[in-house]
Amino acid sequence: MIEKKLQINSEGYSIRCRFFAGDHARGAREFEHVVIMTHGFGSSKDTAGTTSFAEHLLSKYKDWAVIAFDWPCHGEDARKKLTVEECLTYLTIVTEYAQKTLGAKALYNYSTSFGGYLTLRYLIEVGNPFRKIALRCPGVNMYESMSNHIDAVGLKALEKGKEIQVGFERKMKIDHTFLDSLKAFDVRQHEYFDFADQMIILHGTRDEMIPIACTREFAENNVIEFIPVEGANHPFQNPQHMALAIHTIVEFFGKP
Repeated sequence: MIEKKLQINSEGYSIRCRFFAGDHARGAREFEHVVIMTHGFGSSKDTAGTTSFAEHLLSKYKDWAVIAFDWPCHGEDARKKLTVEECLTYLTIVTEYAQKTLGAKALYNYSTSFGGYLTLRYLIEVGNPFRKIALRCPGVNMYESMSNHIDAVGLKALEKGKEIQVGFERKMKIDHTFLDSLKAFDVRQHEYFDFADQMIILHGTRDEMIPIACTREFAENNVIEFIPVEGANHPFQNPQHMALAIHTIVEFFGKP
């Protein structure tokens, strides 16, 4: 497998990416099928799960490529303050790069948690460039999930119009407009019937961040195939759970 890091420079942004292709594609400039991977809040493109997915996919489908990128304020990204609008702009820029520079005729989306929320929001606010979409533990209750992990002092500061620091290994700034944006766009208040046939949702039964009941209800309301993974937590830390998720998604993407 070929892996390289690249930067997409567009509209004043510099988006840090990991690009994967099969060994046979060395020197190739265009790829008919490209999967765009997006990560969850506080994570990055540089995870073992990203590498494992690319390895599995490219061992099975020879003419495909994978591109994973850091959301604003995550991983190697240079930005300091997180906004939903810039996240959606990043997804647009990466999508256009896959189409115009990599020559993708078919795009696929594999997104997790916060990335899943952003993908669902993108479908409604921007449009659907993807042939198939696989979501793992998507943040269908993103506002509540985020609010629940900000302490009372932080929430009070936001109410006063101040910025606070959030995150895990890397801290980033948010203000009340970020939470207001999450609250204003609740994916559960939108219909996804038009995308249902091209979408699957996987969710761990022991997810401590996004209750599986919320996601199951969302999937049922929109007639989206829902796959519970017994015993899996939010990040699918158990290698067997992650392997099952990756296998399921790779097979789904490969179906006509």
